[in-house]
Amino acid sequence: MSNQDPALAGRLERALVRHLSGRLGDAPQVERLRRLTAGAANETWRFDAVGAEARLDCVLRRAPYVVEDTDASDEAAGLDKAGEARVQEAARRAGVEAAQVLFVLEPEDDLGAGYLMLALEGETLARRILRDDAYAQARARLAFQCGTTLARLHAVDIATLPTLTTSTAVTQIERYGALYRACEQPVPVFDLALRWLAERCPDPERVTLVHGDFRNGNLMIGPEGIRAVLDWELAHLGDPMEDLGWLCVTSWRFGEIDHPVGGFGSREDLAAGYAAAGGGAVDLEAVRYWEVLGTLKWGIMCMTMTRAHLTGAARSVERAAIGRRVSETELDLLGLLASDAGLRPSAARVARGPDEQGGAPADGLALQRPTAVELVTAVREFVEGEVQGALTGSTAFHARVAVNVLKIVERELETGAALAEDDAARLAALLGHPGRPAALSAELAEAIRAGRIGLQTPGLVAHLRDSILGRLSIDNPRYVSYQRARAADGGASH
Repeated sequence: MSNQDPALAGRLERALVRHLSGRLGDAPQVERLRRLTAGAANETWRFDAVGAEARLDCVLRRAPYVVEDTDASDEAAGLDKAGEARVQEAARRAGVEAAQVLFVLEPEDDLGAGYLMLALEGETLARRILRDDAYAQARARLAFQCGTTLARLHAVDIATLPTLTTSTAVTQIERYGALYRACEQPVPVFDLALRWLAERCPDPERVTLVHGDFRNGNLMIGPEGIRAVLDWELAHLGDPMEDLGWLCVTSWRFGEIDHPVGGFGSREDLAAGYAAAGGGAVDLEAVRYWEVLGTLKWGIMCMTMTRAHLTGAARSVERAAIGRRVSETELDLLGLLASDAGLRPSAARVARGPDEQGGAPADGLALQRPTAVELVTAVREFVEGEVQGALTGSTAFHARVAVNVLKIVERELETGAALAEDDAARLAALLGHPGRPAALSAELAEAIRAGRIGLQTPGLVAHLRDSILGRLSIDNPRYVSYQRARAADGGASH
């Protein structure tokens, strides 16, 4: 129980014993209770339940925190844990790979919302699934398996489900557009995407159960392939092509960008698996539409998670850091939109990163030593070199996130001022007058919303690409390096 709250652990053990008594006999024991690495909204605990009649390997999924600012936490909005458990169990009974639910926590447990299920063994870390030799054979058939799994999921009898909201492309564009505007952080590419999506809203051929977060990272994988679909809290009714498009979003490829389905397969294999399991023929253009919408949604989710941190609604280093992933989604969206318009973003100059500037600090207070960069570097090296190795579980994970945040701050202090000057110059040329970068970017976003500027406007795509790549040189230089390589090869593929 290292790095855990003893009082919380005690409450957990008492509640679990009470719930398990009927299943395992009198006074079962809870052994090896530990918190696993958690996501931004939920905790996952694992333990052994030992009784006179049986021994169970169990997982508790728990969402203990209530965030009052629902706009700022919309990425976590969805089913309560009781509803999530019911959907998961209904899908399992319909043949979808999922863990068996044992019970749902009750209010008198004083533990927040959650439910218990039998543990399954398998890998969930996407980067291991995509790179480890143990999953090489699984990767070869995962896209097809995802298709068959989604076909079964979309065939679940709606009558067996709890009451679910219906979420269409129209309602999602409206909701995420409102969330984006509430963040008061103008992103011109997001405005382009919102217009593009609104002009092309599809009418779904059918309405089915939609998982809502079916992607690499929410699948448990063994050497043979899919063992379980995880994280059902965003389940709803809607267009089944939403799940296929979300699976293809570039962020869920984890660096393996040339394999559009989860970083491991092709859209054609996904469609073949879907059809083979009775899901019907897949319109890949419809999947592409939902890929665009999914990319935009993930970018806005990143913004809202960071807003929750900044407003104090749900402070965490992970939520703070995730805001710097917005620029990744900007670049992905620009590529998708420009490709659709028959345009190709120019192989524009990528702003110089810190490695190309000799590590020289940005101009600041004269002869102020240590500089801000040097101070941040010292903290980062301490966390990275001494603190991280002494931690385990979720605390170690957040220490790694903290190191990444400090690296971002270092790069911004080194190059941010120069990038802002470059942005201002390009925006002034595009809009016809000078100004501060933030104000000019907001003006550009408003012009796009009003239809005065669009994808065909000379210089717009080139400016957006330069601006995004510049920010990515701070937020995630590896993304910049990949795009440079793709540009040298003739452009990125989506």
